[in-house]
Amino acid sequence: MNKRSLLAGVLGTLLMSAASAPAYEEIAVTDGGTLTGTVVLDGRIPMPKGYNLTTLPDAIYCGRISDGRGWRLLQPFQVGTGGEFRDIVVYIDHIEKGKSFTGFKTPRIEAKDCRFLPFINVVRDQHEVAVVNMDPAMHDIQAYETSHLGPRVLFNVPLPISPRYPKEANLSAHFYKHYEGTPMTQTVNMTKGRRVFLMQCGFHAYMESWALAIDNPYYAMTDKDGRFEITDI
Repeated sequence: MNKRSLLAGVLGTLLMSAASAPAYEEIAVTDGGTLTGTVVLDGRIPMPKGYNLTTLPDAIYCGRISDGRGWRLLQPFQVGTGGEFRDIVVYIDHIEKGKSFTGFKTPRIEAKDCRFLPFINVVRDQHEVAVVNMDPAMHDIQAYETSHLGPRVLFNVPLPISPRYPKEANLSAHFYKHYEGTPMTQTVNMTKGRRVFLMQCGFHAYMESWALAIDNPYYAMTDKDGRFEITDI
């Protein structure tokens, strides 16, 4: 099997339905294997999605992220000049037992400069995710699980603004300080077989954050060169 076929097989597990299986068991792993590789985009980078900032709330403050003509361009594909595909999650599915989740922290997603950052995340199913508003503008979390069967709402909560902001702060395009609002912590509860977690802002349609929901620690995210490594297999 060539490298491309092997990688396609690994990545293909992201969209497969999970079979009925017991909860993941953490055990000591000795002499485990390592999977390494490089993800590249073979083909054209899709055109970014465009949003007219003048028709959405907070046009002045959020206008700082425009293309200079009043549009917010959202490009989900981060690809280098050599085709290296960055921020791609590679995940080995259907593992019942193995290494521990040691080092996995509750993901923190920030609403900052009218973006959700990071854009790509990894969340642990049946565990928490934290979201915080760093902007002087009101944001609203609408979180979904999604698949070819369509989306299902997981939670919908407002993101509080920090009380340190003056009331007129969100009217100023030159207001660059970021103060943390009250962090909102929610539990991710995915339906069996669904892996894709999507978060959007109910006020600003161009604010998105995507994540893969995992139930074992055998995953990696590609670096700036498209490389990944999964250890202790």
